[in-house]
Amino acid sequence: MVNLDEIKITRRDTEVLKLLVAGCSNREIAEELHISPRTVKQHLRTLFLRAGIRDGRKRVKLATAMFLKEQTCNPVSV
Repeated sequence: MVNLDEIKITRRDTEVLKLLVAGCSNREIAEELHISPRTVKQHLRTLFLRAGIRDGRKRVKLATAMFLKEQTCNPVSV
């Protein structure tokens, strides 16, 4: 699993990752954040490079780590 505490994640990176984890496409993320799809792609590319991730499967692990951290920090009440 990817340790998010070891990666520099900006506020905007976090917003992009949350939407990615929610299943949004780059275009949907761009619309939600009022940025271009190309900017979304750049945020993701930069974040993956900072994390040392070059393999697509590891990108899924990063998104999963982000999701798990979000669930731990903001548990959903039932």
